[in-house]
Amino acid sequence: MSAAHYALVEAGGTKFVLGLADAGGTILARHRVETTTPEATLGASIAWLREQRVALAAVGIAAFGPLDLDRASTTYGHIRTTPKPHWTGADFVTPFAEAFACPVGLDTDVNAAALAEQRWGAGKGHGSLLYLTVGTGIGGGFVSDGRLLHGLTHPEMGHMRVPRHGDDHGFAGACPFHGACIEGLACGPAIKARWGASLTELGADHPANAMIAWYLGRALANFQAVLEPACIVLGGGVMATAGLLERVRAEAVAASAGYFLGDPAKIIVPPGLGTDSGLRGALALALSSIAEPAAAVA
Repeated sequence: MSAAHYALVEAGGTKFVLGLADAGGTILARHRVETTTPEATLGASIAWLREQRVALAAVGIAAFGPLDLDRASTTYGHIRTTPKPHWTGADFVTPFAEAFACPVGLDTDVNAAALAEQRWGAGKGHGSLLYLTVGTGIGGGFVSDGRLLHGLTHPEMGHMRVPRHGDDHGFAGACPFHGACIEGLACGPAIKARWGASLTELGADHPANAMIAWYLGRALANFQAVLEPACIVLGGGVMATAGLLERVRAEAVAASAGYFLGDPAKIIVPPGLGTDSGLRGALALALSSIAEPAAAVA
């Protein structure tokens, strides 16, 4: 066995991305496991980590939710009600804690990404940051002075209600719970439900671009009014569409009607960590689980 390492788990509804980081925070190895059933997926993840044959100081898990994050709860670390087949009630923490006998840090994937982007990415040097992912779903996390926002549980920002676009009243919405919340109107499946293809496949001139930007701009104006983040990071597959970020900035400013403070080009930005926001977020959770200062990672 070598010196202590950190196990990183980015647990998504489609795939788990695993990582192994050394004591300095360098990611040494990566692996992908398809998300099937909890038993198979968690079992394969633990098996890969065991194959690395290193001592683990902590495990960090950045997971899809909704999650029970109340440490006083008998179901702490479990997934609450989810449309993902087989996963309602699944326990993320116990299998890893029992397998490796070390602390396990857990939070939502978006909360973890927000923490990582604020510490090491686009929000470094800023006191507050909102991370919003726009992909298969829409979710967000907010961090201020290094602390994540929690209430009774974690925020569910994707279920915010926004006005209807004038050309979109015939669409019921893709959210199985609320229909026409921001997730139900602007996530990847909502785009495909209307137009039969992803935003990237539709092309930059397709009217879907303007509509999705309009919705996201209204959501950002709401977040800016409530939280006033110094930095807003927009990630996820939908945001990879060419020109969408610029459209969203313009719509956020228009929707705020003069209340948007600062330069939107400097405030509304892509992830500084690229596709590593999730894994680096898991690292931040692992570090937090053993109260190790973030300065340990360059």
